[in-house]
Amino acid sequence: MAGASVCVLWLAGLLWFAIPPSADFREAPTDAIVVLTGGRLRLQTGIELLREGKGRALFVSGVNQQVDLDDLLRISGTAPDRVTCCVELGHEADNTFGNAQETARWIRARGFRSLRLVTAWYHMPRSLLEFDRAMPEIEIVAHPVFPDQVMRERWWASPGTTLLLMSEYSKFLGTLSRPLLEWLHPPARSVSEPDRAEIRR
Repeated sequence: MAGASVCVLWLAGLLWFAIPPSADFREAPTDAIVVLTGGRLRLQTGIELLREGKGRALFVSGVNQQVDLDDLLRISGTAPDRVTCCVELGHEADNTFGNAQETARWIRARGFRSLRLVTAWYHMPRSLLEFDRAMPEIEIVAHPVFPDQVMRERWWASPGTTLLLMSEYSKFLGTLSRPLLEWLHPPARSVSEPDRAEIRR
């Protein structure tokens, strides 16, 4: 009975998660635009927002160490122009948690107070959760993009989209529950040098 209840709750949550979010078309610009790597459409959207004056700088987080700005623009099919002077790349992150930490360091180093976050719609809930935790003092405006290959209507009829949404939903639940798990299982405290000296006595 308990197992069936958990399955029903999980499925209900998945149905909620699969509802595509609405883009926040707030007209006021943010200090920065942040793009999380993972698709051509994300970068194209970020550059277009920069051209429209929706931010003073564009930060692309999670870029491969071997890829520079020219490579990224070529991959995205975007021609270099005057806005590329305001584009910076982050090469340290390799997951969403890392994206949030990397972006938080970049944002604070520049004294920015707001950002417009660009990522795929199915990735946005987990991204917002990580970014809000990493930067609670920063205003974050969600700007999801909608890749054509990911179905939004009748997604259950597409095995690829179904598996993608199930995976993202499971990751979202893991991210949501992480503080509780860390509270239940805190990391072992390293023994300081004075403590070692006391132990040796």
